[in-house]
Amino acid sequence: VMLALAAWLYIYFNVFSAVAFFGWYVFQLGPYTLMLHNVCHRRYFKSEVAWLEWPFIAFLGMFFGHSPGAYFAHHIGMHHPENNMDDDLSSTLHLQRDSALDFFYHYLGRFLTLGKIDLGSYLSDRNRDKLLKRMRRGTAIWFAVVVVLLFVNWKATLLVFVATLLVTRTAMMSGNWAQHAFVDASDPNNCYLNSITCINSTYNRRCFNDGYHISHHWKPARHWTEHPKELKDNIEAYAEADAIIFRKLDYFAIWVFLMLKRYDKLADHYVTIDERQRSKEEIIELLKDRTRRIEQPELVAAGAF
Repeated sequence: VMLALAAWLYIYFNVFSAVAFFGWYVFQLGPYTLMLHNVCHRRYFKSEVAWLEWPFIAFLGMFFGHSPGAYFAHHIGMHHPENNMDDDLSSTLHLQRDSALDFFYHYLGRFLTLGKIDLGSYLSDRNRDKLLKRMRRGTAIWFAVVVVLLFVNWKATLLVFVATLLVTRTAMMSGNWAQHAFVDASDPNNCYLNSITCINSTYNRRCFNDGYHISHHWKPARHWTEHPKELKDNIEAYAEADAIIFRKLDYFAIWVFLMLKRYDKLADHYVTIDERQRSKEEIIELLKDRTRRIEQPELVAAGAF
């Protein structure tokens, strides 16, 4: 459907084809990106036929705002090994997580302008040359495709490849911000305390249980169908750690509430899983404490280095 809509856009660019393409892109962006996420962690095909992934990941991905190889390099090669700590290029630790200025200027702004340079330096410093070459090759392919297609239909190209790239990267960074917005400064490397879990959400049904982010960070290769059972089996550990769980929210909604500082709304969806009988005001104070900027001395004191 995506390829057919893109072809229609290039042949007959008008408001109807543009709305149809962009509407379908927005509707399928979550499911596609989380499919991509899952097959990056768990290969879809065996190594001897891994080239069969190319149409689904590299080719189709460009229509959903992903340049080939970039997501894998950033997410698998950098984010998970660093676990939102200092060397994570998408770390939220030193930012005020309910600040629109910190998100748009310091976080998203740097990612959109210098993200590829930062990631390239990170991979080069750690001798992850294969990932670096894969990312650079994918970026070169994306630029070549865009330049050529600009001469075919520049309006369609800007919408299909450039606009989707900007929207997708903004969506992913707002999602990562929400996933790691609530961090306990006393133990920031603890997945129970630097990630969150969202349950009973339509987002989970459409996007492969992506709301179970604590479970995912504990075991990145865990199959998406196993996350609810992991939470149920280990609920006492979640409770003991005082992990943050929300119900009937997705990451975008959490991000919006944070940008608006609507802690009252977040508190309404907070899930109590232990014997602590917090009032709504106490839940709000907990959430505010977990979203505050964490300074370097606190990380040193917590043994994060």
